[in-house]
Amino acid sequence: MDTISALTHGFAVAATPVNLLWSLIGVTLGTAIGVLPGIGPATTVALLMPVTLGLDPTSAFIMFAGIYYGAQYGGSTASILLNTPGEAGAMMTALEGNAMARRGRGAQALATAAIGSFVAGTIATAGLTFMAPWLVEIAIKLTAPDYFALMVLSMATVTAVIGKSLGLGLASLFIGLLLGAVGLDPQTGQERFAFGVMELLDGIDTVVVAVGLFAVGETLYVAATEGGKPDQVGAVRGSFWMSREDWARSWKPWLRGTAIGFPIGAIPAGGSEIPTILSYSLERRLSRHKDEFGRGAIEGVAGPEAANNASAAGALSPLLALGLPTSTTAAILLAAFQQYGLRPGPMLFQSNADLVWGLIASLYIGNVFLLILNLPLVSIWVKLLSIPKPWLYAGILVLASLGTYSVNGNAIDLVLLWGIGLMGFVMRLVGVPIVPCLLGLILGPLIEQQLRRSLAISQGDWSVFVTQPVSAALLALAACILLAPALSRVFRKSPSI
Repeated sequence: MDTISALTHGFAVAATPVNLLWSLIGVTLGTAIGVLPGIGPATTVALLMPVTLGLDPTSAFIMFAGIYYGAQYGGSTASILLNTPGEAGAMMTALEGNAMARRGRGAQALATAAIGSFVAGTIATAGLTFMAPWLVEIAIKLTAPDYFALMVLSMATVTAVIGKSLGLGLASLFIGLLLGAVGLDPQTGQERFAFGVMELLDGIDTVVVAVGLFAVGETLYVAATEGGKPDQVGAVRGSFWMSREDWARSWKPWLRGTAIGFPIGAIPAGGSEIPTILSYSLERRLSRHKDEFGRGAIEGVAGPEAANNASAAGALSPLLALGLPTSTTAAILLAAFQQYGLRPGPMLFQSNADLVWGLIASLYIGNVFLLILNLPLVSIWVKLLSIPKPWLYAGILVLASLGTYSVNGNAIDLVLLWGIGLMGFVMRLVGVPIVPCLLGLILGPLIEQQLRRSLAISQGDWSVFVTQPVSAALLALAACILLAPALSRVFRKSPSI
């Protein structure tokens, strides 16, 4: 099936009444979550994973994708009106967007953010449509050693880039690897780290860890550090219609932001922070209105917001085609795939074509829903900011506990949930990154599987990882990424010649 035919079939799946409803629910919920600072799409998807267990996988992932995209849209509202980015990717939007709001141009800032998000999301989804099958063709040719090396590279890049310290990142990664090793050895049946607890013999459920680290840990952290701070919401004044000058100053930044965000979102640890910073810097350099930057330049909202949304589609390409997450939310989505017994990768396109292409088609539909929802209903989104924070945090914790208990119906999961949630809270307090831990939990068993498979094929010869060109190159790149910080410190300390 060629790409156009597959996408047409995907629209037939996504356009069914039930899937349209789930897409609308997802984008609406995602927008609301994006507006509320401190929650974000990763926490929301993690929170809803146990609740949606009974849903059809296609409908569930259409809703999750809507939450992902909707939160990218909604994050601009809090950034512009509160100067409080709900997600790291929205921090650059806050610089100029809040300044525009203080000058009475908050409506125009919200408009260029919404339209730019629609333009970037649509173009980037088209890129995902044609890039994912190309990645699948490459992935089919990879061998077991290549997959092992690719997963090691993914963990190395995320561990090295996310967080303040490589050591703290590695510590988080090893915690995740340890959690992933709990249960029975898949080949020998030997008990590992279960300590005689029967409920642990099947391993620690990915849902429990994801909800604990993100929903519980993040909520406890935000409540402890920001719960008592009152929010000062800026007023939205004036018409949402952009002037001819606003359009002229926005359309090029939209396209440039898309061109920056999509490819960077697709690389490991690319995320949304780097493309938004690059887009803002580029617009500041190219703008004819440099004197307005810092005081409310519309280019400083249009470019970063487009880059932010384009990076979301970029992150889905390696997730669907290779099973590798390149952002926090993508890592949570990978955990959601595991919840349904699915493994993203080239075989997913063959065995679950309805899910994959229905999901991709739903992104086009979701972008239209979001454009319709964001501008007319902005007054409703602003009212969400007045929800008392204690009510919000308490509701999240109760829903997390009930949803987790409903997965397997045992109290051990609740003990694990709150233990891991408290661990996530402490990790945030001391600056230990969370994503490497989740990545270690998810990829650890897969790496073990590919390692054993490679050694079985080579009859125990460890050189198989360095004699094959692809795996050798990927492992060398991973080593360079991990050693780069130490080498740079050595070169800085060495006397100049």
